[in-house]
Amino acid sequence: MEATRIPEPSEPRHAIRIVGIWAGLTVICVPLVIFVLGPHIPPGHASQQSSDQHQINVVLTTLATPIVLMVWVYFGYAITVFRQAGETIVDGPPIDGNARIQLTWLSVTSAIVLGLAVYGTIDLFSASAAGAGGGQGPNPLAKPANVGSALEVQVIGQQWLWTFRYPGYGGVETATLALPVNREIAIHVTSLDVAHSFWAYELGVKADAIPGSDNVVYVKPEQIRSFQVRCAELCGLWHGHMNTTGRVLSQPDFGSWIAQQEQQYAAVTKQLPPYSHVYYPSPLRRAP
Repeated sequence: MEATRIPEPSEPRHAIRIVGIWAGLTVICVPLVIFVLGPHIPPGHASQQSSDQHQINVVLTTLATPIVLMVWVYFGYAITVFRQAGETIVDGPPIDGNARIQLTWLSVTSAIVLGLAVYGTIDLFSASAAGAGGGQGPNPLAKPANVGSALEVQVIGQQWLWTFRYPGYGGVETATLALPVNREIAIHVTSLDVAHSFWAYELGVKADAIPGSDNVVYVKPEQIRSFQVRCAELCGLWHGHMNTTGRVLSQPDFGSWIAQQEQQYAAVTKQLPPYSHVYYPSPLRRAP
């Protein structure tokens, strides 16, 4: 009499399971990233430039979420389901490449990269992103439409402090930075000694301060508030202490503040060299 064969249990369709878990987590996590985490992603909305950077960071974080979830789900599933049972170490079955998986992966990643390239290029040349954030040398390619009416402010780095000069107000040089709200600002960044980097984090502005170089960056503050100013380039022993606090003021308050600075520093302003985009002080006059 022929023995009855017991059919072996069929192997679960692991790929469908993995995709199902990943899809469910993606549906849950992507809205959380956009609506819960998104508003807290830096640098915020203190200026036109920081708002643009904030939007880009939200887009990148949203796109990265499904990719990170796929990696986590795959590894979690593999560790849980394919874990070696028993004490005997057994090699897994040999496998070959799966052309369908490879083609899908290449297609999806290529679409993401090319899509981001197009998105970034369009945003870079749009009016809202003109002159965004980073210093682009003395003659930036991207400039705001109303650059002719921009308020010029010069940022001067030196070991180990920042000073700020206003050529439109008699060339007065101040120890604190104040900017009027809702006005385009052209910031000219330079240095008296070594390389520094002017970083106004909340405004979305970062520009290197290089001796003998005029590095121009544009910003339009949109909130009355304070903001941090730091040096983001290792510049010597007291680099970590090269920070201060700037302020965005209303137009009337800025007018009162700059008038007070002109009066307070009148004697010092007479001793300063004429306003220039770069300065070359003698070594003995540099900050010790």
